[in-house]
Amino acid sequence: MKLLLTFAATGEEIARIRFGLPRGWEVVAPEGHGMTRFEVRHEDIAHLCRGVGAIMAWVVPPRTWDAVPDLKALAWLHAGCDELDFAMLRRRGVAVCNIRGGNAITVAEHAMALMLGLARKVVQRHQWVQEARWQPTWHPDFMGVALQGRSLAVIGLGMIGSAVARRARAFDMKVHAIRRHPERGGEHVDSVRGPEALHEVLSEADFVVLATPITRETEGFIDAEAISHMKAGAFLINVARGNLVVEQALYDALTSSRIRGYAADVWWSYTESLPPSYHYPIPSRTGLHRLPNVIASGDQAANVEGVIERLLDMATESLAAFARGEAMPRAIDLGLGY
Repeated sequence: MKLLLTFAATGEEIARIRFGLPRGWEVVAPEGHGMTRFEVRHEDIAHLCRGVGAIMAWVVPPRTWDAVPDLKALAWLHAGCDELDFAMLRRRGVAVCNIRGGNAITVAEHAMALMLGLARKVVQRHQWVQEARWQPTWHPDFMGVALQGRSLAVIGLGMIGSAVARRARAFDMKVHAIRRHPERGGEHVDSVRGPEALHEVLSEADFVVLATPITRETEGFIDAEAISHMKAGAFLINVARGNLVVEQALYDALTSSRIRGYAADVWWSYTESLPPSYHYPIPSRTGLHRLPNVIASGDQAANVEGVIERLLDMATESLAAFARGEAMPRAIDLGLGY
């Protein structure tokens, strides 16, 4: 089997992947191109595509799919799979796995950092110190918010959402969750409800963390109506996908003080942007990124030591299972999209 890496891997990374695969697998990768692992052109890998049976990738250029007619397996190095053409992959019979859980802890830690950054006005206070601006104690315009005793709504109780809940409980927060299958329950939460209870849960929360996959059902589901049900002065944190939130509705809520702040490690993916803008944050159409009650970190939650090695190991493990004729760990249901 020939495995194509669509990113410029180091020699150590290629050796690591080969070591985890059965004998006889050939691993090919482009030489150092572009700036990051999210940038690849078909021209960079076209000469490697002949005979490819498996791909490991953060990005697959559109033209590359037609150049690999014998493709049997895809190891997708993201937890979110919304960039993939599920219908095409299902039609071609391609088995797909992702790396869900591989960066759950780092993303959950980042969610808490964003939550604290909003609650304690960390970025603003740093700017005020740089400007030698006096910060009067206990003035309502300068006062922060404590997490202790506050209510958190975790929307999406997968590995990331569960890790957020666990850390929030360490701050003595009350944690309520929304998940697709509430009957499965969840650890570290006070209650779990289904999607039909979204507005009710939003109305009770001081902080809301979005940690749900983006699907046909969830895209844009934090819209003007959902935001109108949020508690006045609440904070919204997004570590999932930017397009879960309707940008104009969020902008209106932030500028009218309907909600107190927004923090995100993800951004809106505008259809004309290539590569997707949630990997390369660009100025928002509304100017929301300039608002003083917004913090954005630009897809950096998983940019932590040791993560790349863990993701490569997980993807290799799944491909090795596929080669043995076994079910791939972290296989994607192409019908559901996650």
